[in-house]
Amino acid sequence: MSIQTVSIPGTLYTWSVPKLWSETIEAHRRDVGDAILDTTATLVAEHGLRGATMSKIAEQTGIGRATLYKYFPDVEAILVAWHHRHVAAHLEHLAAVRDRAGDPGTRLAAVLEAYALIVHERQRHGAELTAFLHRDEHMTGPHHQLHDLIRDVLAEAAASGHIRGGIAPDELATYCLHALAAAGSLPSKAAVRRLVTLTLSGLAKP
Repeated sequence: MSIQTVSIPGTLYTWSVPKLWSETIEAHRRDVGDAILDTTATLVAEHGLRGATMSKIAEQTGIGRATLYKYFPDVEAILVAWHHRHVAAHLEHLAAVRDRAGDPGTRLAAVLEAYALIVHERQRHGAELTAFLHRDEHMTGPHHQLHDLIRDVLAEAAASGHIRGGIAPDELATYCLHALAAAGSLPSKAAVRRLVTLTLSGLAKP
């Protein structure tokens, strides 16, 4: 609960702002922020990067331009925020897939397939948006998190004898990420799963 004070000539009033009210305001801000991100992504998907202007985003979101600028300084900042939210959701999904699977070998196969399908779905964003969103300065942190997650799953699979040993898990993670990047240009989910099977065969014991 926060304390608010207001001064009126000759009088000083102090009262407490209920915590619930504060939480309601924060929830509203999050909702508006999410609406801005979703609206911008939709505009870019339909009209390209140049079709998403601050004026159009404000109009489609149903807020004033002044309000929009309180949240984000420009379209690029909105797209970066949207992408960070998108990637965070993907990382959460991969962690959930990892935690649901059984033995280390099954866990590895499940995580690699889930990641490959994410890469495959990425092509729906369009080449222009994908190129913008995957610039190095925007992806360094999320890429490290992804690499670490897959590395740890690989290390566990190697320690349990499900895949080849003698190669550093970091090196194997890099191999898997580069191999599965091809999923973005494949025509179907069936083709993606064949790519995953091929990748796993490269990890198998000699």
